[in-house]
Amino acid sequence: MTIVFIFPGQGSQTPGMGKSLYDAFGASREVFQEVDEALGEKLSRLIFEGSPEELTLTVNAQPALMAVSLAAMRALEREFGVTAAKAAFVAGHSLGEYSALAAAGALSVSDAAKLLRTRGNAMQAAVPVGEGAMAALIGKVDVALAEEIAAKGAEAGACVVANDNNIGNVVISGSKAGIDAALAYAKEKGARAIPLNVSAPFHSPLMQPAADAMANALAQAAIAPLVVPLVANVTARPVHEPAIVRKLLVEQVTGRVRWRESVEWMAKEGGVARFVEVGAGKQLTGMVKRNAPEAEALALNEPADLEAFAKS
Repeated sequence: MTIVFIFPGQGSQTPGMGKSLYDAFGASREVFQEVDEALGEKLSRLIFEGSPEELTLTVNAQPALMAVSLAAMRALEREFGVTAAKAAFVAGHSLGEYSALAAAGALSVSDAAKLLRTRGNAMQAAVPVGEGAMAALIGKVDVALAEEIAAKGAEAGACVVANDNNIGNVVISGSKAGIDAALAYAKEKGARAIPLNVSAPFHSPLMQPAADAMANALAQAAIAPLVVPLVANVTARPVHEPAIVRKLLVEQVTGRVRWRESVEWMAKEGGVARFVEVGAGKQLTGMVKRNAPEAEALALNEPADLEAFAKS
């Protein structure tokens, strides 16, 4: 059965995530230790014992989610002999692309942690708090309607489709004025819109200063050839050349996360029948079930999940 390993993004974090992996597997403990050493702080303590507010801060959530994903992935490899090479592709939602690249051997855990810390800081600094906003359009909303709503919002300020997750879950991002105007228009169109509690307008043109910072950071980062291709957020197509990966990671900061298109392409064109979410939560598993209902979707975040998957 053709599989893909997929890696979650921001919003999947919860205090205590990954602790069962840390307790069960020496390979997982190594990953948390590598992340702590790379950042020069005990991020693992924050992950296991910190408050939801601290963990949700972009600068913490990004490397923390990667740490949990890679802790699970390394345990799969070391304890059960299941490597990324078992998959046809890897993919990740937003910051999850860094987890996917580390799983595919393109980035070291240490470098992924440092890049995500830089990314989190740069995204937070790009727009003053309160000047940006994001909102989820849910219910009977497809990307065409979301684009119409975003275009109406853009008459008042920056407003674009940021995350095309699945039909009934499309996120818009931009300036507060732009999002407010979009929300008013969404109501007129009968679309349900929920403002999101986020600290910055991710995946919008307002993130250009963060994209510039990541261009500088990625120019100095070592990116090795991938063991398996990455289905990239920006293009919803596979890529394996390090130079193109580097370019797309920069574009991804301001660009749309084309998750629905990515899953549909993998299921239809890539022949993927099994989507395996590695890390915290089950958000991507839910999205897969909506985008590719004929495929199997499962989440691996507890020791028993890893063992069961390795035997299947």
